[in-house]
Amino acid sequence: MAGMILDGKALAAKCKEAVKKEAESLARKPGLAVIIVGNNPASRVYVNSKRKDCEECGFLSEEYALPEETTQEELVALVEKLNQREDIDGILCQLPLPEGINEEAVLMAISPDKDVDGFHPMNMGALLVGKEGFLPCTPYGIMEILAEYGIDPKGKQCVVVGRSNIVGKPMALLLLQKHGTVTICHSRTANLAEVCRSADILVAAVGKVDLVTADMVKPGAVVIDVAMNRNEAGKLCGDVDYAAVREVASAITPVPGGVGPMTRAMLMKNTLLAARKHQGQ
Repeated sequence: MAGMILDGKALAAKCKEAVKKEAESLARKPGLAVIIVGNNPASRVYVNSKRKDCEECGFLSEEYALPEETTQEELVALVEKLNQREDIDGILCQLPLPEGINEEAVLMAISPDKDVDGFHPMNMGALLVGKEGFLPCTPYGIMEILAEYGIDPKGKQCVVVGRSNIVGKPMALLLLQKHGTVTICHSRTANLAEVCRSADILVAAVGKVDLVTADMVKPGAVVIDVAMNRNEAGKLCGDVDYAAVREVASAITPVPGGVGPMTRAMLMKNTLLAARKHQGQ
């Protein structure tokens, strides 16, 4: 029997509805500023969808579309200006940035209390030691999916394939917080298939089409596919051979419609949290 589909799209709609309700009780609308530099088509799609999310949640949304030749100094100056604005609760700089701009320097410039992406070392450090801070949106969204479907990591073997600062590392820490036993795999992991087969919960976040095949999945495992790739036919797909793996797994996220919508919903949740803190609520 094919595994259950973990519907991130439906859950995201539910989350945004709850965020909208809560935002209505605040003295002023939560405000999100989004910066996009250059004309990366994928980035443009993401930024447009974030604007739509803000509209759905009743947030103030400002977009700063800067030309490709923007310097790092100009970008940091804009971030510092937005840090001072009382009506802006969250600042998001869409990655990747054009060559010649140091992404880390720009992310460091964002005030930790407006870092709704959860990428600032202060927020990353808070996650590491279990203190309150903004959680990176993708791993946060995945934890919400697991909770919604009653999938408890406690005591389970959890394998995360990918070690990025944005997904892999924070994902491992969040699973650990929920008492999962966590293994992180990456491009230099020997016997990747064998390690994956040990997983009760398998999270794939590499960006490689069909990296995870059915023979790498333990029967009955929960499979979370984070990646957003295009296959040779130009069709959107993840890291997991979806059709084949669904026959083995007990539950699986689709691509698209799984983790992606939840990442965006968590951005709205983080912006609401920032607004509440700034308004002392």
